[in-house]
Formats: sequence, structure tokens, C-alpha cells
Amino acid sequence: MAEHQEGFVLTTVDSITNFVREKVSAKAMDAGAPVVNWARASALWPMTFGLACCAIEMIATGAGRFDIDRFGAGVFRPSPRQSDLIIVAGTVTLKMGLIVRRIYEQMPEPKWAIAMGACASTGGPFDSYSTMQGVDRIIPVDVYIPGCPPRPEALLYGLLRLQDIIKKEHPSTYIFESDGSIVRRRSD
Repeated sequence: MAEHQEGFVLTTVDSITNFVREKVSAKAMDAGAPVVNWARASALWPMTFGLACCAIEMIATGAGRFDIDRFGAGVFRPSPRQSDLIIVAGTVTLKMGLIVRRIYEQMPEPKWAIAMGACASTGGPFDSYSTMQGVDRIIPVDVYIPGCPPRPEALLYGLLRLQDIIKKEHPSTYIFESDGSIVRRRSD
């Protein structure tokens, strides 16, 4: 029997499973990484989560003039379980922060977050007792979009930057735990 890094004893089956996972499937994932990342970046499903005036600009991005469908992100989903991108558009209050966190946790991995507008990024002009000073205090944010409110072109630019981030991700960014859960290691 072998001993695991944490100190508990592994059976032979566990040792063989870990060996196959580390040696064989890691190489297969590395070979297919560009294709997988291209597919993930080209088929983002954002969740409709507008809190304030930035939501109007997010809605306008989906209209015919700006057409977010050109970038593969036009299927706005009403449920967090069907989406892989949350665009927090608007002012997040402290009461709403818990709900934002719960919704983010309900999203399946891999998942990404965009903070749209000054209020979602830094609290905006509202330095009050009830306003959260940036949504990054409760969820990890991948792309910040400045502006009050940012134009639809800014959201499209932020979406393109997110696609660049996704295309550069390594498959080992996602850690598959023994209980079936997936944890994403973020580079900070």
C-alpha cells in the first residue's frame, strides 16, 4: 500500500487510479487543450443578472446594433445552472451580496465573472454604509469593465478579453476532487 501526501493510506486501486489520472489523462488533456479552450471561449452562456442602470447597456449589447451573438455569447440564460458567465451589471448592496455569492456558487465549473460598470467594480460614487465597494469582495472577478454606465462596445471588449483569458487556460487549472466536485485554481 502507498501513502498519500496528506498521510492516509491508499489502496492499490486508488494508486492505479491516481497514476492513470496523472500520467495518461493529463497528457490527453494537454493535447486537446486548444480545442477545448476554443470551444469554451466561443460558446459562453451569460446569465441575466442586471442590478441597475448598467443592465440597460447589457441588454442593448444583445440587440441587433451591437449583436453579442457574433462572439458566441448571445444565449442569455435565466438560471445559474445553465450558464457559465455571470455579468454583474450595477450596484451591489450588502444585502444583495449574499445572493450574488449564492448564485455564483450554483453555476457549474468552469465559470467566469465580469464586473460591469464602476458600481460593480469599485462601488462607484456610492460610498455609503449599504453599498458593497466592489463585487470582487464576494466572488472572484475575471474582467473589470469601467464606466458609468459602460457602453455596449465596452462590454463587447471585455467579453473579448475574457475569451483571451479562457483560450490561455491550462486544463490543470481545474482540480477534480475525489468527491466529484471541481475546484478552479485562480492565478492571482
